[in-house]
Amino acid sequence: MDNKQLDTIFHSLIEDIKGSNGHWQFIVGDTQIICLTDELHNRMRCIAPIIETDKLTPTEINKCLEANFHTALDIKYAISDGVLWSVFMHPLKELSARQVEDAIQQVYAGAQNFGTSYSSSNLYFPTKEDRKNRMN
Repeated sequence: MDNKQLDTIFHSLIEDIKGSNGHWQFIVGDTQIICLTDELHNRMRCIAPIIETDKLTPTEINKCLEANFHTALDIKYAISDGVLWSVFMHPLKELSARQVEDAIQQVYAGAQNFGTSYSSSNLYFPTKEDRKNRMN
């Protein structure tokens, strides 16, 4: 994968895209998604802002950290520059077209599900409490 291929994929999936060559922005539903690449260092990330960190409660921060382990599969919740983000990171060259589409879906889902299920898809890894409840 490279920037040219990513640009082609993004334009095949999304109508209104701003930017190119390593920096794209678009809206999915009501969520802004930004995709950034660095071909020299073989990195790609798609991110969506969720909430300013000064508005987060300690419980929400804890749920984000738990989600990073159980329900936020290929995305992670991360804090940078005073914002909580839904983040997908991957080596650029090794990225497939299907993974790009999945990354967009998971970043969107992670942002949308903040405050509820904190999940990026329907799949999740059960917690100790989940496993205990299944046995009862």
